[in-house]
Amino acid sequence: MPVNPLTDNTYITNAQRPLKEWHLSDFEIGRPLGKGKFGRVYMVRTKEEPKFVLALKTLYKDEIIQGRVEKQIRREIEIQQNLRHPNVLRLYGYFHDANRIFLMLEFAGKGELYRPLSRAGRFTERRSARYIAQMADALSYLHAKHVIHRDIKPENLLLGLNGELKIADFGWSVHAPSNRRTTICGTCDYLPPEMVEHKQHDEKVDLWALGVLSYEFLCGKPPFEEPDQQATYRRIKEVRYSFPTYVSPEAKDFISRLLQYEPPKRMPLSEVLVHPWLEKYRHRGSQGAPKASSS
Repeated sequence: MPVNPLTDNTYITNAQRPLKEWHLSDFEIGRPLGKGKFGRVYMVRTKEEPKFVLALKTLYKDEIIQGRVEKQIRREIEIQQNLRHPNVLRLYGYFHDANRIFLMLEFAGKGELYRPLSRAGRFTERRSARYIAQMADALSYLHAKHVIHRDIKPENLLLGLNGELKIADFGWSVHAPSNRRTTICGTCDYLPPEMVEHKQHDEKVDLWALGVLSYEFLCGKPPFEEPDQQATYRRIKEVRYSFPTYVSPEAKDFISRLLQYEPPKRMPLSEVLVHPWLEKYRHRGSQGAPKASSS
């Protein structure tokens, strides 16, 4: 049954505990974790035992309405609250008052992935490959549930307390049983040719974005980046990019098999997960995160 975060009474969705209505007074408010276009995110802790730390995303209803993103917020809630994967940020529940909507999110203890990437300039192949393996596993889970993310980029990825990757921000994602969409969304540098050309698209847009993300991890910038958006679009449509000399042959093969103009030609996730580049750095018996020292 669809949820309406602007009007519905709200409760946590958690099989381990009874359904409960939540209110802001149920939480101890901690430090701010970030600021978005329509509100802020705070670290909070439940007052009742057992105390539970989470991130509380605060959205202002008037700004949501003015920004005409009600559907986007509703979509984010509907999709994310039904997802259970170690590399997908959990949405435990939501509640609202007269002016605000509150999303109860998993606390990602090490914050935004974009920060260490910016500090380091680029990641090592080992660190990149291990993050991408986690991304591919999460995307396999999402696509099996007919969820297309459509906005994969470093800014939408978080790190858990153990350094494991967490896909966040499902505002642009879509549950697509029909598997075909025509809406343009996402970040310019990560858009695939079919979206730049306003064609129908399916879950293979996420395969393209995985290739762009791999390139940015390794090279420190997206492969089609230009100061002018239209110039970026031209390069995307022509699939025109080059590799620095330090990128390994395995990584080049991995990225080039994802950055294919025709969506059906993109390497499927079943092959992504066993590609030699990822296998080279996979720890046997471990799905753990890269060590902090590997940046």
